[in-house]
Amino acid sequence: MSRIGKKAVAIPGGVTASIEDGVLSVKGPKGTLSMGLSDHIDYKVEAEEIQVNPANDTKTARSHWGMQRTLVSNLVEGVTEGFSKTLEISGVGYRAAMKGKTLNLQLGFSHDVDIEVPEGLEVKCPDQTTVIISGIDKQAVGQLAAEIRRWRKPEPYKGKGIKYQGEYVFRKEGKKK
Repeated sequence: MSRIGKKAVAIPGGVTASIEDGVLSVKGPKGTLSMGLSDHIDYKVEAEEIQVNPANDTKTARSHWGMQRTLVSNLVEGVTEGFSKTLEISGVGYRAAMKGKTLNLQLGFSHDVDIEVPEGLEVKCPDQTTVIISGIDKQAVGQLAAEIRRWRKPEPYKGKGIKYQGEYVFRKEGKKK
């Protein structure tokens, strides 16, 4: 039994949810999100909650149960509060800046790295070493953060690179004479 799947997803005030043609749509103050429904799961939209239960007692249905409930929860949370990730840049000469809809990164390469910000996401640079990514789609926010981090992962000797806020970088000692 899925402990996560058993819990119903509460629908806060100002949010509406509906199921049409195998698609769950959630509309809230920040926007609208939708996702395709799994055949192995039964979804019930009630007045104040969304119930997610396995359609039958197969292993596949039980394995999809908790994940589908979490995806539904992410839709509701996204249209009410939204999601954000903060990246920290450390290293001499490493910096970030927004140029219109493009994030410009200087990461020690012979060229600048320009990353186009996808539709529906917002990127801010409050200072040269911090990048804040926010939006209503949790997957899109995390994907953009991972793509930015991939350009220069933190290295273990000096800790230079791009890391998530609060991420611990395992440090190594280096060579001895």
